[in-house]
Parts: sequence; C-alpha cells; structure tokens
Amino acid sequence: MNRVILASASPRRRELLGKLGMDFEVIPSGAEETVTEKEPYKVVEELSLLKARDIFDKQEKTEGLLVIGSDTIVSYNGEILGKPENEEHAFDMLKKLQGNTHFVYTGVTLCYIKNGKENVKTFHECTEVTFYPQSDAQLWEYIGTKEKGSKAECMDKAGAYGIQGQGALLVEKINGDYNNVVGLPLARLGREIKAL
Repeated sequence: MNRVILASASPRRRELLGKLGMDFEVIPSGAEETVTEKEPYKVVEELSLLKARDIFDKQEKTEGLLVIGSDTIVSYNGEILGKPENEEHAFDMLKKLQGNTHFVYTGVTLCYIKNGKENVKTFHECTEVTFYPQSDAQLWEYIGTKEKGSKAECMDKAGAYGIQGQGALLVEKINGDYNNVVGLPLARLGREIKAL
C-alpha cells in the first residue's frame, strides 16, 4: 500500500499499528457513531466501517490507498458497555465485570484502492477476559488512577478499564488476542493487510 491512513485518534491504536513497521498517517474520523445493529460483533463492524468510509470518502482515490477504521466495545451478559459517562458510570460497569468473564470485540474495516477499484473488507476479533473479584474500595481506587495527563485512566476506555495500564491488575486471565483488548487485533490485521 502506498498511502495508509488510520482513521482513529486513539494513541493505543497508533502505537499498535506502528508495530507493523509501515508508514501511516493519522486522520481521526469525526463521523457520528450511530448504529443499527444489536449484536456486539455487528456493532463494532458497523462502527469501524462508518469511521473508515468517513475518511476514505474524503481522500483522492489513488492506487494503493488504504484507510483503516476500528472500534472496540465490551460485552457482558448481552449488554454492550462503551466508554463511561462519568466516574459513577465507570464504577457501575466495573462492578458488573468484577469476578466475571466478559467479551471484548474489536471491529476493523479496510477501505482500499487496488487495480483502480474501491474495495472494502470488514472483520472482527473477540477476546474473553476474566476479572478477579474486587471490593468496592479497590474499584474506586482504580477509578482514581490517572494516566500521564490528568484524566482518569478508565474514562476513555470501553468497559471502563485499560488492560495496558493499571487495569491489568483487575484481570485474572484472557483467552484470545491481548492486543484486541487494547484496541487493535494486530496479528489478524497484519495478515489481512498482507493478503491485499
């Protein structure tokens, strides 16, 4: 691919994509995140397509253009948990997840030009995550954890935790791709891009 664009503002996705060793630009999508689907894997696929198309449609359609859109959600007992609205909402989410197993879905869409034609490939990965049982005090302590900036670590993450930060202390085990929980199923993405 001659020109690769990541349609996401996520620093975690940027860092993960960088591990594939290719040059890319970051142009975050500003698309309204409205969904018509209910199944978790369909929701993330729909949102990733929305983000990728938003940026792809604004580019000059040159050979070798690739736009990558992605979205991650947490699903527990059929309920989709996105980013928390406030600390109380974060606590409610983490309270549900403590001592239980949930699923992290990441949808990825590749919009690309090959042989002068527009192509779209959408897929998802799912990782099973089990949390240790936690007391309310432990959950509030985690919610108070700040990242490098001043924002609480949990506030911009689906399911109100970041496995790559202090949230790792909540996790008993995972079954599947760790990077998928961070926000990008790197091994699958690398294989899909190679196949283009």
